[in-house]
Amino acid sequence: MHRDDRHPSRRAFLDVTGATVAAGLLTGCSSDSAPPDRSAPSAAATPAPPAPVPATGRHQAGITLPRSGQRNLLAVVADLGADVAPGPLLAELGEAVRALTAGSDPRLLGLSPGDLTVTVGVGPRLVRTAGADLPGATDLPRFSRERIAPRARGGDLLLQICAGDALVVPVAAAALLDQAGDRVRERWRQSGRRGTEVPVAKDLTAPRNLLGFIDGIVGPHTPAEQERDLWLAGPPEVAGGTLAVLRRMELDLPRFAALTVADQEAVFGRRRSTGVPLSGGTAASPPELGAKTPDGRYLVPADAHVRRANPTVVGVGHMLRRSYSTDEPAPGLLFISFQNALRTFTATLTRMDTSDALLPFTTTTAGASFLILPGFDDQHPLGSTLFT
Repeated sequence: MHRDDRHPSRRAFLDVTGATVAAGLLTGCSSDSAPPDRSAPSAAATPAPPAPVPATGRHQAGITLPRSGQRNLLAVVADLGADVAPGPLLAELGEAVRALTAGSDPRLLGLSPGDLTVTVGVGPRLVRTAGADLPGATDLPRFSRERIAPRARGGDLLLQICAGDALVVPVAAAALLDQAGDRVRERWRQSGRRGTEVPVAKDLTAPRNLLGFIDGIVGPHTPAEQERDLWLAGPPEVAGGTLAVLRRMELDLPRFAALTVADQEAVFGRRRSTGVPLSGGTAASPPELGAKTPDGRYLVPADAHVRRANPTVVGVGHMLRRSYSTDEPAPGLLFISFQNALRTFTATLTRMDTSDALLPFTTTTAGASFLILPGFDDQHPLGSTLFT
């Protein structure tokens, strides 16, 4: 990585340091200018820290563990140098992930990792060096409503970093990029936040997005569904991994907000307040696409998002989505989907392209696909099944 290309990591470090110093100054001013607040909650009332998430196992963390996505995310996409061997680099990154999530890496600067997870993926170019027919070797095709600069399309390496503590995320990213050193060159990055989690079904919640609707209701949520639609079963080099698609989208919030609530609901095909399909039931109920009003109109409009993106209609499996709302460089959404076949995403978006009422409110400004590597442990370093 060139010296100038390392600046994003240093800026993230300085942002965190500045925030920490500012917090200390504010605390000092408060102590000097006012007596202690006897009504403040005691230490016993402080919420318990989030449970650590194991970094090792059959699958990488940050996909189905924790079950509900953490509030803060940073996705970093980078390229490897032409002469860099992926295997040793990935093994080093795996060890750094273990140290960071265990809280033993001094580059955490004393912060508790809490529920920190790091999910590592490799892009199609690297997958093809291991096998042209492997899942993940195919580049993501281009679609309509894209305004993607060359630097924001594709990439060799994905670091998806998530945590409940917003300070931990950029610090962990800086540590991982420091570990990679000059072997990688950053292409683009995007931070995001999860909205308020809303109960959808027993043991299942989903967040609201910037458009006010519950996002990610449909997906492979049970272990059986995940084995069917999420995890790669083979070949052995990739078994236990999955495929990720990232799309950063700007949202036309003013134009969407100008619609009536009924018109907004017609765009999605769901009630804004509850997530219930316009055909009725509960938020977790599948929409009844054939249901009509007495005068013959579909309850779920023909161009509603839940109809155009319906997996059964498209003829594909379910995606597991971990989307995050963004405000930089513009208000929008970082769409992240995990699936065991790239066609699950491409066929769905192709069908949406023809007539989906939601797409006119979106413009995609970055996109990439990655093979999320299988899990790792002491005997099997990260990436070792693919790059021996």
